[in-house]
Amino acid sequence: MCRLFGMSAGQARVSATFWLLDADDSLSRQSHANPDGTGLGTFDEAGRPVVEKQPLAAWHDPAFASEARERRSSTFVAHVRHSSGSDPTPENTHPFEFDGRVFAHNGVLEGLPELERHLGDAMSLVRGDTDSERLFALVTSETAAAGGDVGVGIERALGWVAEHLPVYAVNLVLATPSDLWACRYPDTHALWILDRRHPAAGLDHRSAAGTRVVSDELGDAPSVVVASERLDDDPGWRMLDPGVLVRVGPDLQVDERVVVDHDPVHRLQLSDLGAAAASQRPTGA
Repeated sequence: MCRLFGMSAGQARVSATFWLLDADDSLSRQSHANPDGTGLGTFDEAGRPVVEKQPLAAWHDPAFASEARERRSSTFVAHVRHSSGSDPTPENTHPFEFDGRVFAHNGVLEGLPELERHLGDAMSLVRGDTDSERLFALVTSETAAAGGDVGVGIERALGWVAEHLPVYAVNLVLATPSDLWACRYPDTHALWILDRRHPAAGLDHRSAAGTRVVSDELGDAPSVVVASERLDDDPGWRMLDPGVLVRVGPDLQVDERVVVDHDPVHRLQLSDLGAAAASQRPTGA
């Protein structure tokens, strides 16, 4: 399955190099099993989204390594893609950017013609073929209808999806310049959170060859990380409960609330996915 990464460092502008490239199970390492695209979304000092993405595996993409080392932001969204059927093109590569927000998703939604009819004019946002970009268009539309309240937008979007579409998994990460949002729904795929607001130890990784990689900056900087897999052996990683929306604010306050309290009405099983099933088999833990 695709892999998600999100991080907030509050109001500090930091690099996420350790998690993206150097950790035991970094995004670059995960891309060996997710070869269909890689992308990194951040925000510049003026709060404008900066999204770099290519339909290539991260380990094979020198631009990803360069951006991962150089990019600084207070919030991050990264994604490595295993396509569930749509072509590996730039338009289908995550993360996506609408209305100054950055978004990535893993899982499968079916019933896309019904979703497109429901989106109406909001379909004008969509450039590619993926269920993920259409889901983001729905979140964006509902957020606008809620007066810009992202949490309400996500809640309404997931509520509609749960009632109307066949759902295998809808795990998502969304960032603004100041906030990070994440939700795991239903309990199909893993989504983990690591609270490093009061870091008691640095971040380091020692390779099989004995080389030690240390992150002094992130080792000391308070942060909260969300990822599809535990990226290192820190015992603080915790699985998010299904249907719970997490918001990490600019003060690094972590708020959690249930936004969907039931299974999808039309819940799909792996055996229902046909050729897309190959992209949805979990790896890692």
